[in-house]
Amino acid sequence: MGESSANGSPTSADAAGRALAARVADIAPFQVARVFERARQLERAGRRIVHWELGEPDFPSAPTVVAAGKAALDAGRTGYTETLGLPVLRQAIAERYPAAVDAGRVAVTTGASAALNLLAQTLIDPGDDVLLADPGYPCNQGFVRAAGGVPKRVPVDARTAFRLTLPALRAAWTPRTRVVLLASPANPTGALLAANEIRAIVEFAAAAGAVVVMDEIYQGLVYDERDPDPFARTALGLDDRVFVVNSFSKYFGMTGWRLGWLVAPPWAMDAIDRCAQNLYLAPPTVSQHAALAALEPPALAVHEARRRVLARRRDVFLRGMDALALPVAHRPQGAFYIYADISATGLPAQAFCGRLLEEFGVAAAPGTDFGSHRAEAHVRFAFTVDEADIRRGLERLGAACRAMIGSPR
Repeated sequence: MGESSANGSPTSADAAGRALAARVADIAPFQVARVFERARQLERAGRRIVHWELGEPDFPSAPTVVAAGKAALDAGRTGYTETLGLPVLRQAIAERYPAAVDAGRVAVTTGASAALNLLAQTLIDPGDDVLLADPGYPCNQGFVRAAGGVPKRVPVDARTAFRLTLPALRAAWTPRTRVVLLASPANPTGALLAANEIRAIVEFAAAAGAVVVMDEIYQGLVYDERDPDPFARTALGLDDRVFVVNSFSKYFGMTGWRLGWLVAPPWAMDAIDRCAQNLYLAPPTVSQHAALAALEPPALAVHEARRRVLARRRDVFLRGMDALALPVAHRPQGAFYIYADISATGLPAQAFCGRLLEEFGVAAAPGTDFGSHRAEAHVRFAFTVDEADIRRGLERLGAACRAMIGSPR
């Protein structure tokens, strides 16, 4: 019970507690943010830290993207745009898809996070169940809860290559299931869903009165195919009932510009427009003009070259991991993460990451940031730094293995 002042009025702590919404108590902080903050503290103290914790590559935005943003500023293009984005950008996005997509189905948003939140507010009623993978992107649970829904995490692991399968969804299904959230490639595992798997899930959900939201923000970052089109693997060509979310942050290298988009069935667009008007008003204008350049050949050539760099980094990382006693149960096919099993150390993920940072100067994300299914046995490493730092980090990781679990294999 909180204390009261001498005259019986509530203390400031009481007042603050009563002012906060109850849902805030369910919002967990990003543990990786705490890792990053501690790493910065160590760097200010003179330590050399290898940053494997953040999902942001070390590349700046492509030169033509930056130039387009500057040109928009110089031209005074700083006012609001239409709620669903510049018509020319919506058209440019629609035309990139191999399946025929009408620009009227495209909504430009303030990052993919805004798109996911917008869909949560549009599709979920209080008490509705939403099925999502465990492990998976942690903010998805927050979007669901903010809409009054109930996130139901479905365990995935190496037995299914960390894919959320139809049999697993069937087992988790309830009469209140209204949305299935899929991701391909997935964070933190880099797992890809096959087209036939996605189609089967969409058909099953539709028959049960539910919809599928497909997170495709890492779609351009696929490594075991030759020069893949960043839009080629979209679920839009499989079924027009699916909702697709994408972003200019990952493949297109525009993290700080905060711009994403969604593609929805025509019947949902009016509701999405009305929700967006009330939640966000409009996406950032300068970013939209810059994004037009991101879809043009000069920038696409830069993005593709950087995808190849990330593919090399992944391979260097995996070869290094092969020499250590930390198995990678699933070779990531996309995104830019290694999800490693640390159970041989005998340490839970947070303790492992704490020692790895404090004693060996490597920052990593504990698996507990991404769910609960065997989360304490896993750590996510991001290959978003140059090869020199990957090799430096692997040397330090080897030293950590020797200290924690004996000599590397």
